[in-house]
Amino acid sequence: MATKIFSASPVISASATRKPVLPKAIASRLGTSLAAALAATSVLTMVPALPAAGEGNQTYKIYYGTAASAANYGGYGGNSDRKASAEYVYDVPEGWKERLVSKVEKGTNGTDSEFYNPKKRTEKEYLTFLAGFRQLAPRDVILNNLALSDVDLQDLIAGADKVVSEERKDETGQVYYLYEIDGVGKHSLITVTCAKNKLYAHFVNAPAPEWNRDHDTLTHLRDSFKTVSSS
Repeated sequence: MATKIFSASPVISASATRKPVLPKAIASRLGTSLAAALAATSVLTMVPALPAAGEGNQTYKIYYGTAASAANYGGYGGNSDRKASAEYVYDVPEGWKERLVSKVEKGTNGTDSEFYNPKKRTEKEYLTFLAGFRQLAPRDVILNNLALSDVDLQDLIAGADKVVSEERKDETGQVYYLYEIDGVGKHSLITVTCAKNKLYAHFVNAPAPEWNRDHDTLTHLRDSFKTVSSS
């Protein structure tokens, strides 16, 4: 069962910093380090996680991502324990489907894993990661940098009615940035953190009707994401 790293709370706390975040002028596209973004070998367990209060009978599976290098993409052989080598985890609702990410996609925009609701494919969660980040930059800088490699995110931010951000820490003191973007007909929850010299970004996206209907489930997905410390 995945352990939530954040205490139960509204989507964004009252103390959250609230200011619009607009994308800066893009002087250049992604640099070499982003173009060399790494791939992952990961596994979805069959152990259900418990639903949070208010989620009814919704159950989850725990996804383990190892964020391996692109050179190791597809390396499923040997006796390696994927769960033991996981670098991050998040919950996936029972019944959601995995979209297999191509090696090319993993190597160009850093997409590492993705799951979607088969009843509405645009209701989904996914994770990207980039190597070479030892610590987090300021919150507005991080969000704008993420948008450099995601045209949909650029459009969402540019047309957003509201962008809210806040900083949280887990029980070990690791910092997570949380963003909530209320866009035109679409809602997005993004969680960003740095660990193991990598920047991890977990996205939960949904059209407005699904956001209103599945609010508790989608915030559960947001709060279930965490990186895994080396033992």
